[in-house]
Amino acid sequence: MGNFPWIKFSAFSVAPTTPSEEELYRAMAPDIRRKVDAARAARLARENETKKQVEEQILSQNNPEAVKPIWADPPK
Repeated sequence: MGNFPWIKFSAFSVAPTTPSEEELYRAMAPDIRRKVDAARAARLARENETKKQVEEQILSQNNPEAVKPIWADPPK
């Protein structure tokens, strides 16, 4: 028993038993799927809003305050 390769055995036994994200999603109850879908939609909305803000900051070349980095201001 001391010579048995437990680490290799456990690594190879976990891989086939762990479901993929799609399998896990298909196995969920419909109400949980709705919650997951709502969380995904909220996350995507936040990401899109952040991307939009970044693009606006990049494109606002008229305002030098928006372009310069935070550390460009001298300490007060």
